[in-house]
Amino acid sequence: MEQLTERQAFEAMVLFLEQVYERTESDDIGGLLSDLMIAANNQTADPAAWQDWLNCIHQVASTQLTSVNISTQNNESR
Repeated sequence: MEQLTERQAFEAMVLFLEQVYERTESDDIGGLLSDLMIAANNQTADPAAWQDWLNCIHQVASTQLTSVNISTQNNESR
């Protein structure tokens, strides 16, 4: 799998949340999606949302998750 840019990963997350919202019509997810909308100035509607996203990327990157780790976690939760 190719590596995504921070913006591409953000857009993938938003797409995922939009799909969940379409299925659930959750007000919480709808509110979150409103905060994550990219405005004409190329910033999220809630400016803190982008920085929160970057913080999450750096946190995940520092843990160096691999597909083996994720598979192990998924199997343990079953």
